[in-house]
Amino acid sequence: MPYYLVLILFLAATAIWLLRSYWRERKYRKKPFYTLTDIGWRTQQAPPAQERIHSIALVGDIGNAGSVNDDPVLKTLDVWLKEVSNIPSTAVFLGDNVYPVGLPPEGHRHHAPAVLKLTHQLELLKAYPTQAIYLGGNHDWNKGRKDGHSYLLRQQKFVLDFLQDEEAYLPKDGCLGPVTREINEQLLLVIINSQWWVQRGFRPLGKKFGCSLELPSDFFKQLEEILGANRHRMVVICGHHPLYSNALHAGNFTVKQHLFPLTFVHKRAMIPLPISGTLYQLYRKYVGAAEDMSYPPFRRFRKKLLKVLHKYPGFFYVAGHDHNLQYFKVKGSHFAVSGAGSKTNFVAKGGRASFTHENKGFMVLDQYQNGDVWLRVLEPALTGDEPILAYHKRIYQATHSPAQ
Repeated sequence: MPYYLVLILFLAATAIWLLRSYWRERKYRKKPFYTLTDIGWRTQQAPPAQERIHSIALVGDIGNAGSVNDDPVLKTLDVWLKEVSNIPSTAVFLGDNVYPVGLPPEGHRHHAPAVLKLTHQLELLKAYPTQAIYLGGNHDWNKGRKDGHSYLLRQQKFVLDFLQDEEAYLPKDGCLGPVTREINEQLLLVIINSQWWVQRGFRPLGKKFGCSLELPSDFFKQLEEILGANRHRMVVICGHHPLYSNALHAGNFTVKQHLFPLTFVHKRAMIPLPISGTLYQLYRKYVGAAEDMSYPPFRRFRKKLLKVLHKYPGFFYVAGHDHNLQYFKVKGSHFAVSGAGSKTNFVAKGGRASFTHENKGFMVLDQYQNGDVWLRVLEPALTGDEPILAYHKRIYQATHSPAQ
């Protein structure tokens, strides 16, 4: 067979495959995905709201949000804050609190917009009794650049001064963590600084910089001590980077991104470069840019972290970073991505995920009088003020064992 016929057949087969993939993607993209075991989640009834004794909002990547009057996610957060104003509650902001580069110095062109974005968030929080905790993401560290630590400290000071609460930004001063915060006898919050492991330039370590750990390896030892001492409790671990994901930072792209890779730079850069797009996708999936799960320093950190975590099943690990909503149950433990505070990006269905949705929103953990802990996914209302409940699941039972 002449080589040009082989080439024509190959191109035709490729075009058919791409069209079929695009059609399938269009069918489910931006629709929630539920695994077969969770497709009937609506039939599972949580205890009544009046039986809640603590509620934790987990809000990631809120950094492009506007005012509470105009922004759908801040409106949803406001509804939650009103809902839990009569019980103890905690709001954890999972990093990327200000786009595009955190809080720059005065005189920088992004300084005034960054101050305004932070002020919108903090004014809302200050109006309620909820305990707020911020942690830093890669954008808060000036997108991981060498001077990122100064950006992080500047944002930390702004938040602490505004809220008048020295525990509102953790781990302090850009240290590694882990930092524990007692919720009650059943719930323990652990905050870690996942950005430290991939940050370029200065990274604080040791007592001379106000950090409790002298060596990076001490982080894993201390975390294991915390988990070992709290086997009888629900441990909620908060970081910025996901440990499981079906989205961009795990190398999952749309068909359009395969064909038009320059749309990563600008959404209107519709220049077809199909081979380059596929090579770029493979690079992001298996080699990784600095913000990706496959990036070698993060890959090593993730491997060591999971080795520790899997010894103590039943915990809940939550992150932002990918701009969507995802939930996984792996080896008896729970992993979530709640990074849709102000942006959305493609997320693939299936794999190990029980739930995924490319939509704005955030996750909530509700603790009840009977000891149950339920996960809720709240998304902005389409009409009115009542948020949409996109998914819920009991993840901890009163017997102090992981929910099945």
